[in-house]
Amino acid sequence: MAIKHGSKIIKEGSGSAQTDLMFLLLMFMLMATTLINPNALKLTLPKSSNQLKEQPVTTVSISKDLQFYLDNVRIPFDQLEGALKVKLAEEEAPTVSLHCDEGVPIGEVVKVMNIANNNKYRLILATQPE
Repeated sequence: MAIKHGSKIIKEGSGSAQTDLMFLLLMFMLMATTLINPNALKLTLPKSSNQLKEQPVTTVSISKDLQFYLDNVRIPFDQLEGALKVKLAEEEAPTVSLHCDEGVPIGEVVKVMNIANNNKYRLILATQPE
């Protein structure tokens, strides 16, 4: 009499573990890429119909002819960052209001935004009410 073995080895593997692992890796990559945004600038845009609760400490203005002003005093752009550091040195939450003419190229606005971002200033882009 031959002895029969009651259990046979199944050579096929289950793919559910691999599917779960791939799903978890996909979810991790999706969440990680949405949280990482190194080029983002923090910009607070006030709504035209509401007034701000905070008052800005200082104002930076850019005219049509690309002249920069700090509190209505003309200042060269290369001296703007130093002047802002001196003016906002003792403020706990420094807030800068940016006033621009409609014809100012966005590149000039981004320069001021970069100064605010590098120095951890809160920047408010001033708008006119509707």
